Amino acid sequence: MTQNRKKFMNTCIDDLTLEEAVNHIEMCIQKRKISHVITLNVDQIVRMEWDKRFRKICDTCELLLVDGHPLLWIAKFYGMPFKQKICGSDLVPILCELAAPKKYSVFFLGAAPGVAQLAANIMAKKYPGLIIAGTYSPPLGFDKDENEIKHINEMLYASQADMLFVGMGVPKQDIFIHENMNIYQIPVSFSIGGTIDFIAGKQGRAPKWMRKIGFEWLYRLIKDPRRMVKRYLVDDLKIIRLIFKYRKIN
Repeated sequence: MTQNRKKFMNTCIDDLTLEEAVNHIEMCIQKRKISHVITLNVDQIVRMEWDKRFRKICDTCELLLVDGHPLLWIAKFYGMPFKQKICGSDLVPILCELAAPKKYSVFFLGAAPGVAQLAANIMAKKYPGLIIAGTYSPPLGFDKDENEIKHINEMLYASQADMLFVGMGVPKQDIFIHENMNIYQIPVSFSIGGTIDFIAGKQGRAPKWMRKIGFEWLYRLIKDPRRMVKRYLVDDLKIIRLIFKYRKIN
């Protein structure tokens, strides 16, 4: 955790620039500090209202960063603006770029079969010298299989990676890291959602101009309405009630 962590709605967020976050992550690598980094969006704020397990994971992680313009807008409404939006899809390539010349190794865990390896290959090609410690796409239901969890932990421990990028969706990825990071002993683990798919080209990101003005959610809604309608137009709208619920607190 950093000294820049401040109360925000139903949690606390580390108010950092991208550069400050990367510096803190590198410090954890160098000190071999077992750490968990989560980038937080509206969906996760809403989830924390009823998912106490997920809320505890967020409250105890090393870095909880703001991911998503809506949270920036809410913070401004509260009169306590955050320094910068930091999303996993931006953070992972920057960390791979940092890792290449410094010989930090990375492991990609998650996504569909073969996708993690594809993402790793793309990063290794883009950043020559990047050490890929391993990749693995767990089978469906792995989180209920003790033997599979043991297998993954043994694989991760043997990799001796410096950073682990986990893309399994919320809260599965967060629970896995929280419960296992002290077993596999990789210094910094990241909950990165669909970032592996984005890097591999399996899902397209919104154009930069849409991301810049905070409309990446609209792009994803148009591209995948069957999956995103409930999330964006039903579940995430619950944030409106929470904005006013926590206004006095913040």
